[in-house]
Amino acid sequence: MSALRFDDRVAVVTGAGRGLGREYALLLAARGAKVVVNDAGVSLTGDGSDEGPAHAVVEEIVAAGGRAVASTDSVATAAGGRAIVDTALEHYGRVDILIHNAGNVRRGSLRELGDDDFDAVLDVHLRGAYHVVRPAFPVMCDAGYGRVVLTSSIGGLYGNHGVVNYAAAKAGILGLCNVVALEGAADGVTCNAIIPGAVTRMAEGLDTSAYPPMGPDLVAPAVGWLAHETCSVTGEYLVAIAGRIGRAALVESPGVYQPSWTVEQVGERIDEIRDISAPVTFPVVPDGHAEHIRYSFAQAAQGVGS
Repeated sequence: MSALRFDDRVAVVTGAGRGLGREYALLLAARGAKVVVNDAGVSLTGDGSDEGPAHAVVEEIVAAGGRAVASTDSVATAAGGRAIVDTALEHYGRVDILIHNAGNVRRGSLRELGDDDFDAVLDVHLRGAYHVVRPAFPVMCDAGYGRVVLTSSIGGLYGNHGVVNYAAAKAGILGLCNVVALEGAADGVTCNAIIPGAVTRMAEGLDTSAYPPMGPDLVAPAVGWLAHETCSVTGEYLVAIAGRIGRAALVESPGVYQPSWTVEQVGERIDEIRDISAPVTFPVVPDGHAEHIRYSFAQAAQGVGS
């Protein structure tokens, strides 16, 4: 199998100064991409700033013979998002790949979390994704090509204690991913989400002593494929953790049809309603939204389950 390369491609990677983002940037650059290494150099909670991490990764790429430029703008504002994308356009004239990886963490139970802490996490993870997708997307569509990779989390799929802000943001990423995939399909723009698990500074405070190897290098290949021109999927979510790569998907039970319902009947038939032994899926592209409606309408037309 020949190596998959990114020659002549321009990639923007947010949160690329450390951890997973750094690994993505190094991988793409090593395979020929020109990379905008974006990192505002903030603390784990999103405070402060430091230009060092972004520039250090650029220096590492250049020293290895690659091409890269640093961006220290913040994804947390629309102006910052535009500036990040403009960096790619000004230096390289195009944007082929956008990987939104920037993140922060502010912990607190649902009973205790402050409004500012909720907003600060959504600003980077969810709004931050929108802030870079919004200016990059029309550029990609006009060029007839693009690869967008957004970062969700198992916290977004299943929740977790003490991080309602993070869980809500990462769940929202999946909705954003779906729309980018739908609206980009006609113009050769794919969008998928990575659901990574790796021991980085985001794991500070956790006991990882019993974990198997969980370095960013075990996640980067999945992101690299999603970012490559041979990527054959869109609107999907890949899980990458501890050497396992899988697909996460939204499924529905076939459901139960009745021409009318009472509260009591829902309770009586809840086991049938919840039965996902024969799951139903509606792929985002070409039109999962409409397929879902058509499926339900067909049951009503046929009187299925009555």
